[in-house]
Amino acid sequence: MNKDQIAGRVEAAKGKIKEAAGVLMDDKDMETEGGVQKNLGKIQAGFGDIKEEVKEEIKKDIKAGK
Repeated sequence: MNKDQIAGRVEAAKGKIKEAAGVLMDDKDMETEGGVQKNLGKIQAGFGDIKEEVKEEIKKDIKAGK
């Protein structure tokens, strides 16, 4: 795992918690902030996933002598 994968998943989890807290406290602003934070975390984690896949493909190509 790379740092974007880890940080993104942590942000997504924090956002999910904030979103749920907003629902429980009937705080629409907090709920919205949590949703945005969750989605930004998912984007960052996805970016990290892509970076990792590219890294693995490059390693395979190097091993294969391409």
